[in-house]
Amino acid sequence: MFRGKNYKESAKLFDKQTAYDPQEAFDLVCKTSKAKFDETVELHVKLGVDGRHADQQVRGAIVLPHGTGKSRTVLVFCKPEREEEAKAAGADFVGGQELVQKIQGENWFGFDVVIATPDMMGIVGRLGKVLGPKGLMPSPKAGTVTPNLTQAIHEVKAGKIEYRLDKTNIIHCPIGKVSFGAEKLQENYDALIGAIVKAKPAAAKGQYIRSCVTATTMGPGIKVNAQKGM
Repeated sequence: MFRGKNYKESAKLFDKQTAYDPQEAFDLVCKTSKAKFDETVELHVKLGVDGRHADQQVRGAIVLPHGTGKSRTVLVFCKPEREEEAKAAGADFVGGQELVQKIQGENWFGFDVVIATPDMMGIVGRLGKVLGPKGLMPSPKAGTVTPNLTQAIHEVKAGKIEYRLDKTNIIHCPIGKVSFGAEKLQENYDALIGAIVKAKPAAAKGQYIRSCVTATTMGPGIKVNAQKGM
């Protein structure tokens, strides 16, 4: 696999086999950032569960203490009488059946998060096949199917992220930008890892967190000792 000059230079700054304490890992992740833009810092956590079983699913949402550093476009499905409330709370797109038709007919995905009131799930459910694969389908577990629109919108705008297992039992999440600095990145990391640990299924056996890696958008992965501070 071809690696660019910056990637190779960054990889010299740390030992690939070492799992670093969180503070040191985020110091390193900031030092390895060589891109000319403010890179996103991501966390990849492999869990000792089998997500094919319903009782071993790990999913939830959390508002990161320092947000993600990225503004997110919010689409809200609600009844007409609540549209003004949603707009006042900061929703970017608000509507009902007409938005369902726009997504279905025009293949439109100009949004990052979908929030719906429970009474709208009858029509939103029709979008399961297109929103589901993109991770955009609203759900009660993620707090995106809720009667409390104002709170849900404010939380997303403040940096709420959803975490969920992929098919290989790994959780992938953004935890901020390089410009945050190591301290804020670690505080966001602590909050996310804490939420993942709390969400441990009762059916999970053996070591729960198998591995934890952090990386910038363009940089190499740095192993984090996720047991430290837990």
